[in-house]
Amino acid sequence: MRVFHNLDVDFLGKRKMFYIFSTALFLIGMLNIAFRGLSFGIDFKGGSEIVLQFDKKVDIAQVRSDIDKIGIGNVEVRTFGGETGALIRTELQEVPTNVYPKVVQSVESEIKSIIPNVAFNVVEKTVNSITYSFPNPDTTNLVAEKLLSAGFQSSKVSEEATNTQLAVSVGIADWIKENLREKIKDNNFTVLKEDKVGPKVGNELKRDAVIAVFLSLVVILIYLGFRFKFVFAIGAVAALFHDVLITLGLYAALYGLIPGLNLDIDLSIVAAFLTLVGYSINDTVIVFDRVRENMRIHKTLPLIDVINKSINQTMSRTIITAFTTLLSVFVLLLLGGDVLRAFAFTLFFGIVIGTYSSIFVASAFVLEYAEKTKKKIQFS
Repeated sequence: MRVFHNLDVDFLGKRKMFYIFSTALFLIGMLNIAFRGLSFGIDFKGGSEIVLQFDKKVDIAQVRSDIDKIGIGNVEVRTFGGETGALIRTELQEVPTNVYPKVVQSVESEIKSIIPNVAFNVVEKTVNSITYSFPNPDTTNLVAEKLLSAGFQSSKVSEEATNTQLAVSVGIADWIKENLREKIKDNNFTVLKEDKVGPKVGNELKRDAVIAVFLSLVVILIYLGFRFKFVFAIGAVAALFHDVLITLGLYAALYGLIPGLNLDIDLSIVAAFLTLVGYSINDTVIVFDRVRENMRIHKTLPLIDVINKSINQTMSRTIITAFTTLLSVFVLLLLGGDVLRAFAFTLFFGIVIGTYSSIFVASAFVLEYAEKTKKKIQFS
């Protein structure tokens, strides 16, 4: 397929206009990061996240009201994937001390309703579970089964035939689910996903994510420094920083403004950023390869003309590749559901800005360096 064949556009002659455009995007993003901040998912800040799928359409306002009444502080509730899904997030992982007695009372009331007047003892209490002892293994098995079907996370302490002990989870997610089942009795739900991340683990993941992105840029810098000239490597990495920082700024600017689009930064978004880095550098290397070839062929041609010629020659490939990739990502954005929507959104915007930066940031950097230093760039 031939599109933009024999193109002859003076891209770098218009570079100062695009410097202003990039600077404006960068400043808007950085101001939003400074004043609005970035919203991190529980992967990075710790907490509990539950995704529920109801049998019928659910009133999110009512769910939010019901959860507010159970006394666990600030909880985020919103729709997930449609009118029958709900996403519940809280930074808590343990039931608050003032709520804990209510949890114990609820569990023991359920046990008494299963087998009235049954004798049982509390063997152990922790912030996350209660262990009970029953008179015989048959009673233990029956209570474990009934508690599980009632929505409690219960399990036998041992699978031995003589086991008489039963552990019941009392995590914050379990407490939320139990209360919702009690308050929304006419609309059953199932748990699609339940994640818990401790704050220490979240901080470690945040640090590791930054290191992963930084090291990828360093390795790219070293590789391009050997493959081309060092100035080409600096230009390519500058373009990657440009892409990552502008995309981050977009996250801060658009957070909460687009209904149904969850722009919390989690591990899947870090994966999207790394994918963006790989896509953008591939585009840049294609242009740089053609620049190197043309510099060997047209040794007396001014550098600006060589770079413009190279960009024009690779534009057909760039447009076709970007269009087909954007088409796939757009389908993910529309039909991928809430789990993939932020990932697809990051890639969609990143592909556009990455293609743009290959021309007006990476290539322009090489030209500006040559003009400012008055050094002639040559390939043997």
